[in-house]
Amino acid sequence: MSTDKKLRGSVGDGSASSLSPSKPDTPAALCEAGISHMLAGRYLDAQLSAQQALALDPDHADALHLIGLVCVRSGHYDHAVEWITRAIRLVARPDYLANLGIALKQSGRPDEALQVFDKAVQLKPDDSQAWLRLANVLVALGRKAEALLAFQRVLQLDPRQWDAAYQCGLLLHEAELFEEALSCFNRCDEWRPNHVPTLQARGRALRGLKRFDESLAEVLRADTLAPADVVNCNNIGNALLSLARPEEALQWFDKALALDPNSVEVLFNKASALSELCRFEEASQVYDHLQALDPDSPRCKFHRSHLQLLTGQFDAGWAGREARRKIPLPIIQADFHQPVWHGNQEIAGKTLLIYADEGFGDAIQFARYVPLVAARGARVIFVVQDPLYPLMSELTGIQECHPHSAGFPSKFDLYCPLMSLPLAFRTTLETIPPPLCLPPVAPDLIRAWEDRLGPHTRLRVGLVWSGNPRHPDNPRRSVPLRTMARLLDVDAIFVSLQKDPPPDDKAFLNERADIIDLSAGLTDFLQTAALISCLDVVITVDTGVAHLAATLGCTTWILLMYVPEWRWLLGRDDSPWYPTARLFRQTATREYLSVVNRVRDELLTRISRFGETEKNV
Repeated sequence: MSTDKKLRGSVGDGSASSLSPSKPDTPAALCEAGISHMLAGRYLDAQLSAQQALALDPDHADALHLIGLVCVRSGHYDHAVEWITRAIRLVARPDYLANLGIALKQSGRPDEALQVFDKAVQLKPDDSQAWLRLANVLVALGRKAEALLAFQRVLQLDPRQWDAAYQCGLLLHEAELFEEALSCFNRCDEWRPNHVPTLQARGRALRGLKRFDESLAEVLRADTLAPADVVNCNNIGNALLSLARPEEALQWFDKALALDPNSVEVLFNKASALSELCRFEEASQVYDHLQALDPDSPRCKFHRSHLQLLTGQFDAGWAGREARRKIPLPIIQADFHQPVWHGNQEIAGKTLLIYADEGFGDAIQFARYVPLVAARGARVIFVVQDPLYPLMSELTGIQECHPHSAGFPSKFDLYCPLMSLPLAFRTTLETIPPPLCLPPVAPDLIRAWEDRLGPHTRLRVGLVWSGNPRHPDNPRRSVPLRTMARLLDVDAIFVSLQKDPPPDDKAFLNERADIIDLSAGLTDFLQTAALISCLDVVITVDTGVAHLAATLGCTTWILLMYVPEWRWLLGRDDSPWYPTARLFRQTATREYLSVVNRVRDELLTRISRFGETEKNV
């Protein structure tokens, strides 16, 4: 609701309708006339009426309030605050407080406005407009959780308050509560059909729910209403990217850029589409454009770094990834007063804090650098994610290891995020260190898993088919279990290493007697390592278990998207990071059935070589 409408409502119910008829020469009558003047846009006449009322009664609250409203209308907010405050000192009416809050907010004093709006809802707790004003100022202050509660209170009082429902949806979407957000946008669409921003928001919520076909339909609907809208074109392109249709997505991004050639969001998305099409040189040119728009953009440097690493440009790629600390990402951001170690400072005899700052797989892959730091004479403190702590607490060369939940120690000389160590060591393709040598898993732990698996009379194959559902690429990097089941008719023992399978996969898994599901016992990565130690082959999508199995030296077959994460490079079926890993890549068809069929053929070959020497009966 606009400020004008808020004021009009406050004037109407607080200053005009509440005044009883009176003689033309009374303060009340003069105020009533002044309100009529103000609503007609005759601000000077309104002010004169209020001044005449104050000449008769210097403490007439409505007259003081009226002058404050005139100041608000004319943009003199500081004066408005003074006049309305004087009125409130006489009578603390809710409409006075509402307009004082508006004046404070408009004058750039949102914290004071919040206090006033809060007082207003205390005086009139069933006033939906008072709660709406409170919610809006909470948004302005960045107090989004409280704002969401306030908007929800508005909807309790007035279930058809469109603006509150829309703002609720936006806040719920930002909190990644996509189902609840969609419910709000559905209400908005019902109350105000064909409202383009609502359709755009519904499309984004459906995309967040991985309902990509519905998302595309919704944003196409918005496009029919506003065909020359950059946001619509961009949203359609994004929906098509999610559906693995980059050629079509690129057309929509180009259409958007024809409308706004310097749209940063569209340019980033176009670079993604070009990368998906393996048109890396063109994608690099788009990043050139982005860098020309903002030479210091950390987002541009970060995204470009992944393209550089994917194509083997390690020097530029490692340096560019340092920009991750300047953009909002789901990583551990830590700032200390101690300096960062960049690899060129002498560290012999110094204490160096290294902390895992990204995902589980990243921590396993790049922990190989930690012993190299210790080899330079440093006293190393290593902080890792809690599920990795039992696996890594006894690494060679470290003096202390702590789980993230224990917090960071305070006494050290320098620090380095784990994912910055490849840059510190100036890593090239030729100088990639060997995988981490993990401490041996306790024999009794392995024996416990052996007992649960039973006799080792056939090839044991571990399976992981889905990654972290919060990962943006998870729908494309994961394989439906029904597709992976193409493997199950071969003569092997299949063991699920999959934690928290998607609901459809879980139902399918429960129907299968040919997959041993011991995942409930995989409470941390040490337990997973013990189980992997009992297996012959691990077949997995690109997730943390792939890194763990390959680090343990297990034969690891990794199923990859057509354009995979940067670490897997391009055009090769081996990995310089893991000697025992083999990569099975999607073709340009971007489907996994043919990939699974290739894995099945290799599995049959491996089974044919499974002889008595490999059996541990």
